Amino acid sequence: MWLLISDTHDNMHKMKEIEKIIERENITAVFHCGDFVAPFVLPYIIKDSIDFYGVFGNNDGEKLLLSEKSNKRILPGPRELNINGYKILMMHEPYALNAAEKSGLYDFVFFGHTHEIVSRKNENGTTIVVNPGEGSGWLTGIATVALIDPADKEVNIMKI
Repeated sequence: MWLLISDTHDNMHKMKEIEKIIERENITAVFHCGDFVAPFVLPYIIKDSIDFYGVFGNNDGEKLLLSEKSNKRILPGPRELNINGYKILMMHEPYALNAAEKSGLYDFVFFGHTHEIVSRKNENGTTIVVNPGEGSGWLTGIATVALIDPADKEVNIMKI
């Protein structure tokens, strides 16, 4: 099971809840689509036995330290990944979203920034597009993450 999060914006209370989800749901990979803000949130989501992938967001002020504390696992987006045969594109701001979605090159396209939940298949049914909403809940009052089963391409949005 994969965990997709974005826009956690230093909400430490929600980060503690996300850490519990990681432990409870047998998460094998965590994807963060940016706006961590500061590096002190990383210990809640970077675990030794779990793969971690991140991209910087527009509110990430300490990029050098975020990069260092994540062992360079947080990179500028868009970022292409190939995990267990699945092609994934991650980004914070959805500038390349339409092109990526229509290209048919990716099994999954993950993004953040808008704080709005998106979970859909492209018109060909080949690409799953997901924005997990906001992990912080600061803007909308509702904090959410996405649980993704890559094998059957099922996406479940979970309130924190």
